[in-house]
Amino acid sequence: MRILKAIIGRIMATWAALLFVATLLIFMVPFLLFCYYLPDPKKTYRFLQMARVWMQVFLNGIGCPLRVTGRQHFKKGENYVVVCNHNSFMDVPISSPFIPGGNKTIAKVEMKKIPVFGLIYRTGSVLVDRKSEQSRKGSYTKMKNVLAMGLHMCLYPEGTRNKTEQPIKAFHDGAFRLSIETGKAIIPALIFNTRKVLPSSPTFYLMPHRLYFDFLAPMSPLPNETTAEFRDRVHKVMEAHYVQHYKNR
Repeated sequence: MRILKAIIGRIMATWAALLFVATLLIFMVPFLLFCYYLPDPKKTYRFLQMARVWMQVFLNGIGCPLRVTGRQHFKKGENYVVVCNHNSFMDVPISSPFIPGGNKTIAKVEMKKIPVFGLIYRTGSVLVDRKSEQSRKGSYTKMKNVLAMGLHMCLYPEGTRNKTEQPIKAFHDGAFRLSIETGKAIIPALIFNTRKVLPSSPTFYLMPHRLYFDFLAPMSPLPNETTAEFRDRVHKVMEAHYVQHYKNR
């Protein structure tokens, strides 16, 4: 049974890779014609309108339909710092396209070098070289600029993929400091089952499964609350939601 599952997983990974490349090449035509040369934030809004269609086709095509709940927490005329848990490489193509409204996410600068895909990657991201302190500081300023232009900023406060047995790893301070300094509330967001679909091990393996993306009510820092206290309060809310719903997903 384990061998059969491994074979199916690799067949599905092959199909997913082929479908991703095929839909990417199709998507690139309208992207370059109607989006790439526009100024921000119009460029990001239009890019994400197209990306949502692209990702819906892709996710359904690989047997991973997505259900999104909690969109009502995004109030018209408001933008937020959206913080997501991070279990898999599958998280980014779910989070950015399906956050209501325009948004950018933080991303590794190395990915922009990928042919064709790199153009899209740069459009939806604030790029950072984690090895460079100057780049990290510059990215923080860019994230403030993203919020100032009315877009949401999507961050993964765990830093890297959660490969532990913990529901959610400890958070870094950045997203919460950004919220406090800009006055933008945090919207916690929980992604379910991406680790089942695209685990870190074995490599080149994909198993179809329904995915879920839950947005929770906005959270703002309390009076005199420190960054660390705000961070830990959001972590508790997200962890409790994840533990409560994981088994039913």
